Amino acid sequence: MNNNLIVLLGPTGVGKTDIAIRLAQHFSSEIISCDSRQFYREMRTGTAVPSDEQLRLVKHHFIQFITADKYYSSSIFERDVLALLPSLFSKSRIVIMAGGSGMYIDAVCHGTDDIPDVEQEVRDKYNSLYIETGIEGLRQALKILDPEHYKRVDLRNHKRIIRALEICESTGRPYSSFLLRTRRDRDFRIIKTGLNMNREELYDRINRRVDKMVSDGLEEEARELFQQRHLNAFNTLGYKEFFDYFEGKTSREKAIELIKRNSRRYSKRQLTWWARDKEITWFNPSEIDRIKSFLEEKISG
Repeated sequence: MNNNLIVLLGPTGVGKTDIAIRLAQHFSSEIISCDSRQFYREMRTGTAVPSDEQLRLVKHHFIQFITADKYYSSSIFERDVLALLPSLFSKSRIVIMAGGSGMYIDAVCHGTDDIPDVEQEVRDKYNSLYIETGIEGLRQALKILDPEHYKRVDLRNHKRIIRALEICESTGRPYSSFLLRTRRDRDFRIIKTGLNMNREELYDRINRRVDKMVSDGLEEEARELFQQRHLNAFNTLGYKEFFDYFEGKTSREKAIELIKRNSRRYSKRQLTWWARDKEITWFNPSEIDRIKSFLEEKISG
């Protein structure tokens, strides 16, 4: 295979953006962002979107390209990335895909099941159910419509439960019947490189990163989005904690403390997701020369 997709992944706050830019410059490549929170135009500070200077250094794709009211999924991302890659490979046989959204990375690398899109009316129905009954209402609906998926899904994740319910209603089939887990072959080489560091250092970076987001205006950005907080895109780290503060459910200091805590927990979940993937070769972000040598050897091999 002449074309190579270098996947640079790792937990939040580990420094993927800087390393991705350095690798893209080294290989004369462009970058595909695989951070699903950075897809939305309305969110910038709280999602650590690359700065204007960083975006000028290397061309990025899938950064703030849709609005938060638009539906987007890992299967649509797979379709869009596969449509884009031929034009990128025509300019360079190496493309960097960097981010921390494990489901979206897996979709590009291995494919997703052929799950149909659903009507907005159905989506609105289950979002309303969540607002009215909370996550327990969603759980009970899924238990009736798809007991098999109910046993496997993360019952704390309302977005995934809603997605399953949407498919059940739209197709008249259990969502689990679509999950065949068929791995698809790609006509390009995939090289997975992971970034990680010791937990104490990572957590310190996360805490300092949140402090910088706050000083850069995260609270003001969240306040501007407060009236649209019902949109799924905004039910995310850094925003939902401030929304609770604006509603008087917590203090400002507690909101910031929770953003740090929830970010640390998110990094742990990301690493758990990738622990099962034996195709990933892990490095400390400080080992940039080793990373370059490893990739060069893989590409030429």
